[in-house]
Amino acid sequence: MTKIDFYILPDTTLEARLDFACRLAETIHRKGYRLHLHTEDETMARELDDKLWTFRPDSYLPHALLGSDMATDVPVTLGWQEPPEPGVDAMLNLHPRIPEWFSRFERVAEIINQHQDVLHVKRECWQTYKKRGYPVTAHKLPAQDG
Repeated sequence: MTKIDFYILPDTTLEARLDFACRLAETIHRKGYRLHLHTEDETMARELDDKLWTFRPDSYLPHALLGSDMATDVPVTLGWQEPPEPGVDAMLNLHPRIPEWFSRFERVAEIINQHQDVLHVKRECWQTYKKRGYPVTAHKLPAQDG
């Protein structure tokens, strides 16, 4: 059964949410998972694609947008519509809703920040997972200094 993790950030900005998504994607990749980042739309996917190149100067996370020539050759994909090819182990869901194909993954991560719109839709996601009997774990992250 798919294991669901919610990461709760103290910040309110989309930038903080995407920055954490990059760090989490790197951690998931380091653990050996193939990962799909499911975004709200193409704009968010492209912004996250750019951010994955620059979020840390000493890091490289091989990734590609779904539908590109490289998408089948990298361990991390980004997309906003269809699911990735079979063989992807984990999904980081940045979309407001749960995609109907979420249960194909071993792990699903959801990132919540303190923006009211995000809080509202992700509370609904939490309740949906719980009602369906999925194991859900919350990870409340501390505020970052500086």
